[in-house]
Amino acid sequence: MPDMEPESPEAAIVVADHSGTDRLAVRLSRLLRPGDLIALSGDLGAGKTAFARAVVRALGRADQDVPSPTFTLVQDYDATWPDGTLGVLRHADLYRIGDPSEVDELGLDDDPDRTVLLVEWPDRAGSALQGARLDVTLSFCDTPDSRLFTFKGDESWRLRLAGLGSAKT
Repeated sequence: MPDMEPESPEAAIVVADHSGTDRLAVRLSRLLRPGDLIALSGDLGAGKTAFARAVVRALGRADQDVPSPTFTLVQDYDATWPDGTLGVLRHADLYRIGDPSEVDELGLDDDPDRTVLLVEWPDRAGSALQGARLDVTLSFCDTPDSRLFTFKGDESWRLRLAGLGSAKT
């Protein structure tokens, strides 16, 4: 895997198993700020919901029930940001969205000064998603539980991604 360089807005990290996914989610959660958009992409079963679930638990309660928003489309959770302020973590699954215009009805952009969005299947939203965007792509690797996480962010993520680092977790 290539090493992460501070001037590059990209990182690639391989995790060996589900606990590695959880540890990576905790590391990412420490970098989040209100107004962030985490766009989760990857094939069915790649672990987008598992990763989002681990982020929610890292910022809320470790024992919190975090159902997939596949049918509700959006789930909100109370969160405590790394600086100690309270906010909302909004987890959306857009798999069932048929047209980007439907995204407006979900209220994903409500209260951006207190909210971080975790969005699965962001490509279905077209250009409707706003925020300091970090694209996280999950890919299958050679063993059943290992995954490659590729992170690509806008300029606001440049230094934060350097803090995430590059490693095999």
